[in-house]
Amino acid sequence: MTITEARSLFPHIKEGKIYFNHASTGTFSTRVLKVLEDQIKEKTTGEIDGYEDFVKTAAETKSSLGKMINCSANNIAFTDNTTNGLNILAQGLKWNEGDEIILNDLEFPANVYPFLNLKEKGVNIKIVKSENGIIAAEKIMEAVTEKTKLISVSLVQFLTGYRIDIEAIGKFCEEKNIIFCIDAIQGLGAVQLDVKKCRVNFLSCGSQKWLLGIMGLGFIYVDDKLMQNIHPAYAGWLSVENAWDLLEYELKFRPNAERFQPGTLNAFGIYVLNESLKIFFEVGLKLIENAVLNNSIYFINKLDELNFNPILKGLEGKNIAGIISFKHNEANQIFETLKNKNIHCAVREGMVRFSPHFYNVKDEIDTVVSQLKAFK
Repeated sequence: MTITEARSLFPHIKEGKIYFNHASTGTFSTRVLKVLEDQIKEKTTGEIDGYEDFVKTAAETKSSLGKMINCSANNIAFTDNTTNGLNILAQGLKWNEGDEIILNDLEFPANVYPFLNLKEKGVNIKIVKSENGIIAAEKIMEAVTEKTKLISVSLVQFLTGYRIDIEAIGKFCEEKNIIFCIDAIQGLGAVQLDVKKCRVNFLSCGSQKWLLGIMGLGFIYVDDKLMQNIHPAYAGWLSVENAWDLLEYELKFRPNAERFQPGTLNAFGIYVLNESLKIFFEVGLKLIENAVLNNSIYFINKLDELNFNPILKGLEGKNIAGIISFKHNEANQIFETLKNKNIHCAVREGMVRFSPHFYNVKDEIDTVVSQLKAFK
């Protein structure tokens, strides 16, 4: 599938809407809409239960996610969101007084509060300070002490769009025997990730942004070694080996990541994600990443020409993903003006944030830039 063909799958484009807000919520394709309609019809007048088909679709979705990040489906479990995925890690590990976790001051709260909640267990949280909207991998690694047990960073920062060198951090963590955790929600679907190459031990990601899924569904990846050291904080009927021996009550956890799935899953969310992932693979992950990066670099350069001073100006492509931000005294007015023109972006912490996806084109960027000239 070409990008032009993929572009035809998104009805909002035909309605004249420029949607540059995937860092907040992704859009639905016509194929996703059909899947939802089919599922609603099935639940209304069809088989209604449809459990066997759901199990098959869930397995297929995990296989696709595994293919996307280079791991086995056995290492993936569904969650309801990024935060609860990170809570599985935070609450499942055994902590000792004085253990240290390294975070940074540009993380979205989902990658902060689950770990701050461990302070009552005597865990120390070290917050590394950013410089000019950038968290360099070197600064994270320099903050490590002999007490450091875990480092958690975002694959892409939600506010500035900076993509940290996770391969360097992962190699460092492996050498130091430190758990390496990734919040991937602002990266997956925009840029590629190989969890094995980058030595990621744990990953949590929601599906509603760049993966073009639905709210209320996420997933985690946990490597084989770490999986044995995380005790499921919540146990349920689907997290045990013989789940359908309903009256046995034997708490024997599944040998794979499904031990972290205690009960009923978001079926609609899984059907939606499954269909969206098919589109990603039909277009090609590398082609998608290239399109996202080309859009981002073009947008950054255009904003720089207007002296808007985009945060990621002058950085290499390896440190850029799909988010482009700049500070402006009239950020809220810019947001409202663009919204009235059917152009959708976001304002975060005094910054105007744009997040075009692979199917967006340069003509749309030019249209947005032309509207911004009024705020020079």
